[in-house]
Amino acid sequence: MDRFIGKRLDGKYEIHELLGVGGMAYVYKAYDRVEDRWVAIKILKEELANNSDFLRRFRNEAKAITLLSHPNIVGVYDVSFGDQLQYIVMEYIDGITLKQYIEQEGTIRWQEALHFTTQILLALEHAHSKGIIHRDIKPQNIMLLRDGTIKVADFGIARFLQSETQTMTDKAIGSVHYIAPEQARGDYITDKADIYSVGVMLYEMLTGKLPFMADNAVSVALMQLQAKPVMPRELNPSIPRGLEQITMKAMEKNPVDRFQSAGEMLDDIDQFRRNPNIVFQYGPAMGGGQYDAARSMEAYDSSRFTPSYQDDYEYEEELVRSRKQAKGAMAVKGVVAAVIIVLVAVGAVWLLNNWDNITTPNIAEEIEMPDLRGKLYTDVLADETLTEDFTFRTIEGNDPEKQPGEILNQNPQPGIMVKKGREVELTVNGTVEQVQVPDVTNYTEADAIALLKEYNLGYKSEQVADDEIEVGRVVTTDPQGGEMVDAGTVVTLKVSKGPATKKVKVPDNLVGDLIYNVTGQLEDAGFVVGNITYDDASTEAKDTVISVSPASGTEVSEGATVDIVVSSGKGSTKTLSYSIALPSGVSEDVTLKVYRNGTLEIQDTVNPSYSGTYSLSFTGTSGSDTVVVTLNEQEYMYLSFDYDNQAVTVTNTIPFTPSGSGDEDSSSSEDSSSSDGGDTGDTGDTGDGGDTGDTGETGGETQ
Repeated sequence: MDRFIGKRLDGKYEIHELLGVGGMAYVYKAYDRVEDRWVAIKILKEELANNSDFLRRFRNEAKAITLLSHPNIVGVYDVSFGDQLQYIVMEYIDGITLKQYIEQEGTIRWQEALHFTTQILLALEHAHSKGIIHRDIKPQNIMLLRDGTIKVADFGIARFLQSETQTMTDKAIGSVHYIAPEQARGDYITDKADIYSVGVMLYEMLTGKLPFMADNAVSVALMQLQAKPVMPRELNPSIPRGLEQITMKAMEKNPVDRFQSAGEMLDDIDQFRRNPNIVFQYGPAMGGGQYDAARSMEAYDSSRFTPSYQDDYEYEEELVRSRKQAKGAMAVKGVVAAVIIVLVAVGAVWLLNNWDNITTPNIAEEIEMPDLRGKLYTDVLADETLTEDFTFRTIEGNDPEKQPGEILNQNPQPGIMVKKGREVELTVNGTVEQVQVPDVTNYTEADAIALLKEYNLGYKSEQVADDEIEVGRVVTTDPQGGEMVDAGTVVTLKVSKGPATKKVKVPDNLVGDLIYNVTGQLEDAGFVVGNITYDDASTEAKDTVISVSPASGTEVSEGATVDIVVSSGKGSTKTLSYSIALPSGVSEDVTLKVYRNGTLEIQDTVNPSYSGTYSLSFTGTSGSDTVVVTLNEQEYMYLSFDYDNQAVTVTNTIPFTPSGSGDEDSSSSEDSSSSDGGDTGDTGDTGDGGDTGDTGETGGETQ
């Protein structure tokens, strides 16, 4: 059974079922007990949690998501980045993909196609206004609800407009049938790339065909660069001329010739709606010119240009369907499935580093984000109005024309409404000052705050029950005293509210359960989760709780802090098994020996005719074992037992030569080969040892 199903995350999200598995995450259906709603939770695969590239990518998905809030974009409710568990809580959607609907309908009525396209453009207009380019617009990433509402999903390869610089080294990304020519070349990308993709989708909806098809991705990318598509009205004469013009203008090869914004394309669509007989005056650049046969794909020299598109790259487009059928629809006909789309958004270059945690304050008050660009970071920290309204996280910038410590950029951007208490990421010119968190244990809250300010650190307070520390004094801090952090880091003061009047017992059955479930149990019972320490020497499975302090059953004050020791899994024992195939056509007893890292572990007599396989089983904690199998002292098979990846791999096999058999020449007599070579191994009467093999021992080596 899946280890998360039936568990509860952070005491809030009850995991009910696995909905799907993507390239780097699992997606679950869960119930939000606090908000009383169904949600989708995307959890980063544990094997990727220590991969810095995947971890950075997953975390930055959430960073860009926080900027997006639109009825035509899949919503995000919550994010959590713990030491061992990374997840994003998403909107649960009942619908199908636009791709499924196109495949179902063949061609879509132009009125319906415009209805869908308008919603997609409204979503992109919002994203572009926040500086975010989607870069992978395609029908597979568009959700269609049963009432005809569109939801744009999967911002997993998105970028910020501000981040696109001349130093960008990204390869062309996106889906090759929908990417803009500049994406196929790996060039500088703007929001015009999304406009091109919308044009391709509109073309597909109206005609039931993609504008460019070929046997491989490289050929399709070349067509995106150079070929002209068949005009839509040639494939579907019912398409109005004005709508064909809109489609082809969105698909212009040169970004300058396309619609310059989603809003501009929406304006022309609105004009067409009011007058379906309209003919636009777009000029000679629009895609209605004569097709140049000399530039057909047959004339292309593929060796002259190779786009940097990676056809085998697996991007996050987690589209997860439930098994139940949805009934009825106005815009969606037939059977639909309940679908979860995980919206992912990768942030900008300037938003990629040093972001280890996201806090989402539960504060309803919204305030306008001030413009901090051009100010000195030290001045911002000294401004009590700013430090009361926001918390700050810094990344290092480099602009030799700016003074050290000057704020070069910020996220969120100035002028937008944000929740009070929001974390603001600042790009600070030069190296950010490192400070040591002072040890303020047993300080009064006021004295602790004053000292943190002297160290240029932010602060917030939490009340916790404590039997020993006086009311109003600091029990502990997070980060703890002595840790080195960036100046401006928010330090949480856990302030004693005195002993709890009520005594409670630490829950039973915590040891042996997974850390994620244990923390939920403790929080549900009113305890505070304290330090979580990982034990590399433990033989228990990864994330298994091996001890709690105070121990289960101990009577403590309500709200007490419980520290947890968890197994890292590095010391756990893994057993790997593998059945080796014995040689066919051998009916005699043979001596089988198995060497593990050069040491003889197994010696047995087997008859391949009676048993076609022989099972091996070894245990280990980490690393790999080299296993060699011999038959009658002949090397037969090499295997690798990899305990880290829990896999067994055959690295080499050598044909087995049975005793008494050699590579007899067809002209040799059966009697001679049987009596001399088979029984004695002598070269003897055969005369030619090359044909029969010299001896039973060396015969295998001469093959």
